[in-house]
Amino acid sequence: MKKINYLASLILFVAVLSSCANLNKMKQTAGNIKYEVTPEVLETHGEEVAVTIKASFPEKFFLKQAIFEATPVLVYEGGETAFKPITLQGEDVQENNPVIKLTGGNHTYNEKVPFKEEMKVSQLMLRGTASMKGQSVDFDPVKLADGVIATSTYVCKKGKSIVMSDKFKRIIPESKEADIHYVINVANVRGSELKAEDIEELKNYIKESNEKVNYKFTGTEILAYASPDGEFDFNEKLAGKRSVTAEKFIDRELKRTKVEAAKEEGFIIKTSTPEDWDGFKKLMEESQVEDKDLILRVLSMHSDPVVREREIKNIAAAYLEITKDILPKLRRSQIKVNVEAIGFSDEELSDYFVSNPDTLNLEETLYAATLTEDLDKKLSIYKLATEKVPKCFRAWNNVGNTYMDLGKVSEAREAYEKAKELYDSDATKTNLGYVAILEGDLDKAHEYFNSVASPGKEVNCGLGIISIIRADYPNAITYFGTEPSYNAALAKLLNGDSNGAKRTLDNMEIDCGMGYYLKAIVGARVQDEAYMFENLRSAFGKDAELKEVAKKDMEFGKYFVNDTFKSIVE
Repeated sequence: MKKINYLASLILFVAVLSSCANLNKMKQTAGNIKYEVTPEVLETHGEEVAVTIKASFPEKFFLKQAIFEATPVLVYEGGETAFKPITLQGEDVQENNPVIKLTGGNHTYNEKVPFKEEMKVSQLMLRGTASMKGQSVDFDPVKLADGVIATSTYVCKKGKSIVMSDKFKRIIPESKEADIHYVINVANVRGSELKAEDIEELKNYIKESNEKVNYKFTGTEILAYASPDGEFDFNEKLAGKRSVTAEKFIDRELKRTKVEAAKEEGFIIKTSTPEDWDGFKKLMEESQVEDKDLILRVLSMHSDPVVREREIKNIAAAYLEITKDILPKLRRSQIKVNVEAIGFSDEELSDYFVSNPDTLNLEETLYAATLTEDLDKKLSIYKLATEKVPKCFRAWNNVGNTYMDLGKVSEAREAYEKAKELYDSDATKTNLGYVAILEGDLDKAHEYFNSVASPGKEVNCGLGIISIIRADYPNAITYFGTEPSYNAALAKLLNGDSNGAKRTLDNMEIDCGMGYYLKAIVGARVQDEAYMFENLRSAFGKDAELKEVAKKDMEFGKYFVNDTFKSIVE
């Protein structure tokens, strides 16, 4: 019995030694496995890092009873991230894993992991363990690739927030009108007419306007009329005489009030109309005259004034009413005094905001905010507008825009939501879409943009940004259209069109470090070193902090040992 147990133990021991020997042989020959990694340098798209690994196993490497478990791992400073492990088996193993035969074979692996900033400088390592008959051997780790190119994360998420414009007008035209009415066939101005209510109001308006320092008289118009009854030649002379008597009245009034501008040549312009058929038609349409429709039909059928007058007189009952209620109103001279109200200058608006903000009305306050580049001051001016008129949705929207420029996204959202509560405008919904992008809620952002009734380039810009973040680069290119922009160039680059990205960047004005930095990346991809180095220098000149980014950016990985590159980034 003891001999049998000893024999069994010996057989088991030999088997274990054999298994270990075979596994060690696998480990020793693991260098013959060929790995093809796509992409060669890992990249992040859609906030994920995806990898494809094609492994080619040589003949007699994979033992029939062996199991091989491998795990790709991204290793970076301070940590590591493992991809999903893969298990392969020999052809005699009774499990449900991909099989590699003793004669050799291939296997393709596809997986992805969420991207982290730390992965920008990393290595993709493959760790493997082979096992057989209860024994296992850890293989030496194999470096498969470097990572991670993170150019897709350079998308500018801020977008084009919509500023709601003010209605400020520095020069506001004003006018005041009054009529002098005449007796039939007479051009003299009656004293009773000069005491009429509208004439008195005109006199007061001239006096008050002349006393205001910010009011400027620009001219006076006189339109003199005769009613359309009677001979044309007589009416023509009559209308001319009425314009003269009206001019004498208003000229006397302007001189009495000492309006300096009235001394200028051409200040008073006279026009006379012999037969006021247009005025006649208007009054008829507004009247309750019997047979009104019949008279209006006469006017539409006949253009000859003689025929018109004859046909209207034939409507006897109506004509009596016309001579009493309509024609007297047409015997007039219309006087129109024109002035311009001159608003505060830019300097005055800026000064009043500091010294006496109560002086400014809403539109002046909204305009004053556009006169400064100081974001804190701009914010305080827009806030003043919300205090003056709490229900002004434009002011609240622009408070939100200023918070966005200050990088205070949650404050911007609160201001936009207040604006939207007051008035559900396309502009505010668009701006809330940009807030949602910055807060990482792409579904909400998409919902806001799609709710805009009349989408413009701002909405398309937002949808383009979402498309870049989601790695839908063809749609992003479509949304950005033909107008050159940073994000449009980035979308083309990420879609594989480096030359198209270069054309876009070269056809736009760049005023920020990241714009030049993207041009440098394009230079690296099209293998134009001079273009790359030139734009790196420009980028660092605008933003020196980009040097630290470039040192770790795998877009420039092959230049890390280049003396020119090292001298630029130091």
